[in-house]
Amino acid sequence: MKSKKNAITPERREKRDRRVFFFILGSFAITLILLVLRMLTLNDNGVPSTGRDLADYVVMSLQCLLGIILMILPSFVAKKLTFHIPSSLYAVYVIFLYFAIYLGEVWHFFYRFKYWDVMLHSFSAISLGALGFSVVAFLNRDEHVRLSLSPLFVAIFSFCFALALGSLWEICEFTIDGLLGVNMQKFALEDGSELIGRSALSDTMWDLVVDSTGALISSVVGYLTIIKERRKKSELPSSCHSK
Repeated sequence: MKSKKNAITPERREKRDRRVFFFILGSFAITLILLVLRMLTLNDNGVPSTGRDLADYVVMSLQCLLGIILMILPSFVAKKLTFHIPSSLYAVYVIFLYFAIYLGEVWHFFYRFKYWDVMLHSFSAISLGALGFSVVAFLNRDEHVRLSLSPLFVAIFSFCFALALGSLWEICEFTIDGLLGVNMQKFALEDGSELIGRSALSDTMWDLVVDSTGALISSVVGYLTIIKERRKKSELPSSCHSK
């Protein structure tokens, strides 16, 4: 009886995910407002009392605005295309934005903690690999799409899916760095000194290596899970299959 009382129902899970969403959205919004107010208190030299210049505050404001847009975008697209995003998957996405943009970029956790970037890319790669399996599972449940894919093909698709999205993220970082003059790809030190040669490429390449490793782990786990589920189904009596 105790375990049933403590079990998380779908309604409680939805409320919890909603609290997380509004907490993170509020963090972005409040910080954006404070940054705008800070920019309005520039002294005659154009430098706030904190020592940061106007460009720093503009970049951080744009990062907060980007975080808000990325949080709202999936639900907007889902409504337009009439499909459902699993709440657990959306919660993981929102938490990732909080750690990557809010803590990582706005509060400079990428510089303060050595392995912050590695942790985020590992987490995202594993999550994207799981998303790849979810896409195949969704298509298998669709009455209008008939698929009979081998576990190995599903695992390879999941690996390529996660790695492709990881590569697209690196392209986005490169584009944003060029347009806004920021340092998302960490080609420069925190003081603005630009790295040279192999050192300038190391962050991007290590991100891709970590993405590949996380995608591989997710694919192997998913492959073994599918094999295990199919063995269980094959061991069931024929009467159970007919039902």
